[in-house]
Amino acid sequence: MLYLSLFWEYMKNYAKTRLTYRADFWIEVLSDLLFQGVNLIFILIVFQQTESLGGWSEAEVVFVYGFFMVPFGIFGTFFNLWNFSDRYIAKGEMDRVLTRPAHNLFQVTLENIDPPSLFGSLVGIIIMIISWTQLDLTFYWWDIPVMALLTLGAVLIYMGLYTALTAISFYSDAPTGILPLMYNIQNYGRYPVNIYNKIIRFVLTWVLPFAFVGIIPASFFLDEKHDDMASLALYTPLVGLIVFAIGLTVWNHGVKRYRGAGS
Repeated sequence: MLYLSLFWEYMKNYAKTRLTYRADFWIEVLSDLLFQGVNLIFILIVFQQTESLGGWSEAEVVFVYGFFMVPFGIFGTFFNLWNFSDRYIAKGEMDRVLTRPAHNLFQVTLENIDPPSLFGSLVGIIIMIISWTQLDLTFYWWDIPVMALLTLGAVLIYMGLYTALTAISFYSDAPTGILPLMYNIQNYGRYPVNIYNKIIRFVLTWVLPFAFVGIIPASFFLDEKHDDMASLALYTPLVGLIVFAIGLTVWNHGVKRYRGAGS
């Protein structure tokens, strides 16, 4: 109940701030949608040059991209920590966070909550619905709970990986470009992994499992010709729990190393 009440208070504070600067809210929404639109246009341009990509049709890849947007939008809403090192380590705001009883990671994420990112998830759902009709896929009642479960697993993968990477700030004061690098790598998860060589395929599946945030869970809802990948889809929640547990462990260990910003 404590965490639920804190979540509600943080959301109210965010709403009060954004209602004061409404134009900034909608500009942020528009910029996010434009960015996602450019990525979608890139996929469409690729299919102007080829009929399939690694055995995947245009509608299938667009469907995968729609699924990719859903967990990414949820992750972006609750894990907007790109400036963590500057704000919480260099400026010492982590000192303030650690004096409070709630878990520090929970506080940090909610202090940087970014609800406009949820519009990306909404657009992703619309893209999936349109692609679903184009592919003439059969809809079953269990598709919705399975979709929610796979989305949750994908969000946990995002949070686990980026929690571990953000925690690097506790171990090193030097600025690092690893987060932007990882941000670029994650985009490979929205394409069929069979178009990459075996090493990259292995890394995207089992080392940095970004294939489990896009192509693998999305394949569960597609034709039987992708059964080799769809068979891995239901492992997404398990992979998410493992990755998040690793990320949280790295974070908690890093917090113990934190000694404050000094004088």
